[in-house]
Amino acid sequence: MTTVPNPNPTLPAAIADAPVPTTHINKKRQLDASPVDEPAAGPPPAKRKKLEATPAKATPTIKRQQSLLGWAKPTKDATSDVPEPESSTSLVLKRDATLEIVFRGLDDETKALLKLESDTMEIGWLKVLGPELRKGYFIELKKFLQKERDGGKQVFPPENQIYSWSVFTPLSNVKVVILGQDPYHDRGQAHGLCFSVPKGVRSPPSLVNIYKAMKNDIPMFTEPGHGYLEAWAKEGVLMLNTSLTVRAHEAASHAGKGWEKFTDAIINYLNEKKSGLVFMLWGSHAQKKGAKINKKNHLILKAVHPSPLSAHKGFMDCKHWSQANAYLEEKGKTPVNWKSLI
Repeated sequence: MTTVPNPNPTLPAAIADAPVPTTHINKKRQLDASPVDEPAAGPPPAKRKKLEATPAKATPTIKRQQSLLGWAKPTKDATSDVPEPESSTSLVLKRDATLEIVFRGLDDETKALLKLESDTMEIGWLKVLGPELRKGYFIELKKFLQKERDGGKQVFPPENQIYSWSVFTPLSNVKVVILGQDPYHDRGQAHGLCFSVPKGVRSPPSLVNIYKAMKNDIPMFTEPGHGYLEAWAKEGVLMLNTSLTVRAHEAASHAGKGWEKFTDAIINYLNEKKSGLVFMLWGSHAQKKGAKINKKNHLILKAVHPSPLSAHKGFMDCKHWSQANAYLEEKGKTPVNWKSLI
């Protein structure tokens, strides 16, 4: 049994290869091992020729498993996890090269401020957002967040889940974008995906209305009994809040601190560098955020917010999910399995 050493101790090691079974013996090897000057030790020439013409069966191999790591310890009643990127040697080297480019020339203090981004952001997103991380407004945002925590303020989501959207939905996988506003600000709710909560946490009213609207749109859709939307994210649905953090029990407490500029940069990149995406803009806030999206290159679906205060004004019959899939198929892309939460 051979164990592959971890090339970077800061990243989780992949599960070691299992031993390969050796129950199958190649008959040709048996023949080759027989003395050539003793015909009695092997089969007649005709039969030997037939055996030599038979290809040997491939020795079975065991696929290397990807490591899965929950980035935050689950609470007693709630569970959510974020898989880290596969820690193969080539990927580690690629990530190290990207980090070298992104953080080249920065002083140690600034690098320390950006350690969370370097450790937890998916490599594709990190590469394209690297220039944004170096800007003054983002450095000030990180100083603000550090001051919040140093001052004893509780901030949601847990620090190592702030960028879970990037890992669940790598840049290369994005097909649909759903824009939220603030992370949930009660304990155990926010985990980095807009509208989503960990399993074990009651689905918030807006998410309940989303499920109800989907039942009006998707044949045989069944509410999953939880509000954990990880499966959608893995299908290519980027669930992004406008602000990525919030102070506990204080809605919009981190608004205007810099997150809006950062998420604008994400939307701008997707708008300009990608094509054939679906943007679901629910409510005036999301619609203002997506005002500059090119309608010729992308499908823009608008509706009121799914909040109980407005959902009855058109959201329940918006049928965005079937429209999204029809558009994706038209563009030659695989539709989203919206039933994958079950």
